[in-house]
Order: sequence, then structure tokens, then C-alpha cells
Amino acid sequence: PSSHPPLPVFPFGKMRLAFVSSVVRLPNLRLKIPKVERPPAWAVFCVLLFSYMLVTGGIVFDMINEPPSVGTRMEDGKQRPETVMPYRINGQYIIEGLAAGFLFCLGAVGLIALHSVATGQLVLTSQTSEKATVVIMIAAIGVTVVAYNVVMMFLRIKLPGYLQH
Repeated sequence: PSSHPPLPVFPFGKMRLAFVSSVVRLPNLRLKIPKVERPPAWAVFCVLLFSYMLVTGGIVFDMINEPPSVGTRMEDGKQRPETVMPYRINGQYIIEGLAAGFLFCLGAVGLIALHSVATGQLVLTSQTSEKATVVIMIAAIGVTVVAYNVVMMFLRIKLPGYLQH
């Protein structure tokens, strides 16, 4: 006579459960579910932004194809390092992918900052809140413009003559 609750009855496992319960004595454990605290919103945002950078930077491509980190080209009889693989839209060096992913994230952060300032979600509690808001807007616009132009420069190196009139 045990004080354990009866085992659940399954249509096809009734005999198996009876055999297991006759051979093995089930422990009477009182397990508590661990309580996991919700991470802060900024931590979740940083993890997602970092994973976005890796995915847009082509980390999956890099893991499958194993390209070199940088390349070389011959110029005047000397080898020069090359960070962007020209004339190949379906190939990249590792550093090129990471740089492109970083620039995509930089542009995204600039757009997020612009949105936060424009909608009033960014609350500054100092007397210079208007000046700080203007500085953040200018910095966000600058970061977004720089990120866009550098990505377009990468594209022009990869595909010379693309988007030219």
C-alpha cells in the first residue's frame, strides 16, 4: 500500500505502466517551477539588434561557404588587401558582411531614435531638453545618412555601374 496517486491510464500503455510501477518505486517529489524574471526591455532589444546584425551581415552564408576574412588583389605587382569582393553580388568576405550588418543596424538605430524623438517617447527631464532633443535629432539624421551612403558605396564597389545614368 503506497500513498502515491495512481498512475495515469493510457489506452496502449496500461500493461507497460503497471509493469514499470511494480518494478520501480516512483519518488514523491515536490518540484517547484523555477521563477524566471522578465529581462529588461533594453536587454531584449540589444539581443535582437545584435542577432539582426549577424543575420543581415550574412553569418549563415559565412558558416556554410567559409569565405576568407579579407581578400587580396594585385596592384602594381604588389598584393593589396581587399575588404569588399568586387563584381560578385553572391559572394562576400567575412569582414564585408559584418561591416554591412553593422551599417544596417546603425541606420536602424538612427531611424528608431528619430521615431522616439518625433513621437515624444524620449523624455528628457533637464532644463535643456529642447536642445538635447535637437542634438539627438541631428545625430540620428547624421547616423542614418552616413549608414545609407556607406552601404551604397559598398554596393558601387560590388557592382560598378549599378544605378548609374
